[in-house]
Amino acid sequence: MPPEYRTSVLAVAAFGGGAFSTATVQYTLAGPDLDRLTEYADAITKKMKAIPGAVDIDTSLITGNPEIVANVNRRKAADLGVSVMDVASTGQVMVGGVKISRFQEQGREYDIFLRAADRFRTSTESLGLLSVPSMKLGSVPLLDVVDLEPARGPSKISRLARQRQVTFFANTAPGVGAAEVGEALEKIVADMKLPAQYQFAAFGQSKEIKKTGQSFMLAFGLSFVFMYLILAAQFESWLHPITILLSLPLTVPFALVSLIIFKQSLDIFTMLGILVLFGVVKKNSILQIDHINHLRRLGHPRREAILMGNKDRLRPILMTTLAFVAGMAPLVTSKGIGAEFNRATAGPVVGGQILSLLLTLLATPVAYSIFDDMSVFFRRVFRMQPRPDSETGASEIMDEPEVVPGAVEAKPVSGEVLS
Repeated sequence: MPPEYRTSVLAVAAFGGGAFSTATVQYTLAGPDLDRLTEYADAITKKMKAIPGAVDIDTSLITGNPEIVANVNRRKAADLGVSVMDVASTGQVMVGGVKISRFQEQGREYDIFLRAADRFRTSTESLGLLSVPSMKLGSVPLLDVVDLEPARGPSKISRLARQRQVTFFANTAPGVGAAEVGEALEKIVADMKLPAQYQFAAFGQSKEIKKTGQSFMLAFGLSFVFMYLILAAQFESWLHPITILLSLPLTVPFALVSLIIFKQSLDIFTMLGILVLFGVVKKNSILQIDHINHLRRLGHPRREAILMGNKDRLRPILMTTLAFVAGMAPLVTSKGIGAEFNRATAGPVVGGQILSLLLTLLATPVAYSIFDDMSVFFRRVFRMQPRPDSETGASEIMDEPEVVPGAVEAKPVSGEVLS
């Protein structure tokens, strides 16, 4: 392929069919000087190719387009009485056209522009046919007051916030996230220390990914707050919700490991899957803690209640986990149009749930025991009296009952009538 040709590989847009790029990584560099923008764009593009996982690198700046630059000879124009504004207006009439009327149809109005035919707009010789008004001679040929120079420039000049801008595009290799490539690109531009009037910012999907990531962090934080408040009201305790929610951060490393196993990247859909995973893991901890508290209210010592609670709740937890994983299996193995979105959402749920199952079953009882000891300690220090009917009060029941000298041990009476 000749070097002057440029190719690009882009995914089909999910919505619409506009001219916007569907590249997963998009950034813009805006500034006042087009020549400096071209210089910076070439340097950034060259360094982008060294970013691991960045593929299909391209920019919106396409230079080398042949053009004719018409420079007004101000000395000749002044001698002939020609205004620079009249020269610009004459060129605008030929290339861009001038509005001459309006057309109405079915309640809509359209502007009508008049300009030169295509064969005259693309020919340098046609400039000799134009004339400009002169205050001294009436009119003079256009070529008498302008100097034509062949040059090369960009095929189009894009603007953002009234400044010239260049957009950088890139896709990501399998297993590499768009956020990872974007952070590496931002570091490259930051190390270049561009002048203050040149602004580098995320654009398109990269901008939306940043906004969505911040929104998800807010959603994660609010979900923890609301779950804590609901659990505190349900258990009538400020301590047990902490024990339940402690299992959620333990599932995050396993969810990230599942991304490596399924060869996925961290994006909007995988974060949504992690949010769903939190709900499932929290439900398992609720089953354990609620049953342990129930056994302790019946009078069982803490250690016995923990062992019995885990044994009783192991079966429903395994049944729920297997049913949930089986329901997500078709999404993980799906193929066809849109299957990558299904796999991205279901992958962290399946992998994180399976890998974190054993850890959460062990971590929740251990955390319950530790926090319960802390609760007893602080109650003794601050001399707080627990309610007799609460599970906190039952926490002070030791595993072995205290034997008082001289006391008579009470034994249950059997159902047989003593003779």
